[in-house]
Amino acid sequence: MRADRLISIVLLLQNYGRMTSSELADRLEVSERTIHRDMEALSAAGIPVFAERGASGGWALSEGYRTQLTGMKTEEMQSLLLAHSSPLLSDLGLGTVFHDAFQKLLASFPARLREDAELVRQRVHVDGAGWHPSDESLPDLPIVQEAVWQEKKLYMQYNREKDVVARIVEPLGLVAKSSIWYLVAAAEGELRTYRISRIRNARILEESFERPASFDLASHWEQSTQQFRDRLPQYPARLRLSAKALSRASRQRYMKLLHTGPEVNGWIEADVEFHTLDSACEILLAYGPLVKVLEPVELRDSLLTQAQGIVLLYNEENVEDRNKGDV
Repeated sequence: MRADRLISIVLLLQNYGRMTSSELADRLEVSERTIHRDMEALSAAGIPVFAERGASGGWALSEGYRTQLTGMKTEEMQSLLLAHSSPLLSDLGLGTVFHDAFQKLLASFPARLREDAELVRQRVHVDGAGWHPSDESLPDLPIVQEAVWQEKKLYMQYNREKDVVARIVEPLGLVAKSSIWYLVAAAEGELRTYRISRIRNARILEESFERPASFDLASHWEQSTQQFRDRLPQYPARLRLSAKALSRASRQRYMKLLHTGPEVNGWIEADVEFHTLDSACEILLAYGPLVKVLEPVELRDSLLTQAQGIVLLYNEENVEDRNKGDV
């Protein structure tokens, strides 16, 4: 609705200062022409909005003007329980609602508290992308969280795969990925990630630390996640896919489409990448006759062996059922 958009423009200018027509159009997903018409409407309604020309120009509100449009809807309050970067918001249809809610929340704060709100977002990040579900026990999470807020060094014992090590770290932020919590911390001169469920006997120390000015939790997590993916094993293959299976394949989490050729008689050849031979077999078996492996040969042979095993299993069951019928 246009009224909601006009309110959003006022809140954006109030919270971020000068913004160009292009920036406002991108934020509100409308054309720049629509933004110009909205500005005319705001001006006609008595809102002190004006345009500044030049390379650093844009739209702005008169100095000292503040709106009191800070009432929040129930859906907006619910959306604040999730981080703005989480795809869960879009999945639930709350992406736009969250943006509106956050602008209203910022608008209701004085400058100092607006800075505090940004501090919170720098210390807790929710990554809603797909991950393995977990019901891990997190007895030390409250202590770790308190160390993050207080910017105090943290002593902990960490369960690695084969041993337990003692660490003193500088806790920078918490990340929740699905139901798994991680601590991002500085240790021994580098940034490291610790799984909270593996932390034991955590203790906040008296010594404070200086948080790196350039550190951004969400950006660091995105970068480290990509580096983790890049280090995963790679198993290339070439497939012939049914055209109706291509869309499904493009959404496959553990199969990466590298290149696809033109459609010929309802089939498309594609270069793909799996992690391992076993995972490739598991994924491709689910496609049945919609996918044929062209190479490597070992993947073709493995799929054929498993398919023959499935046929043999059902043939044996059919024989048993017939024998029972003869009794």
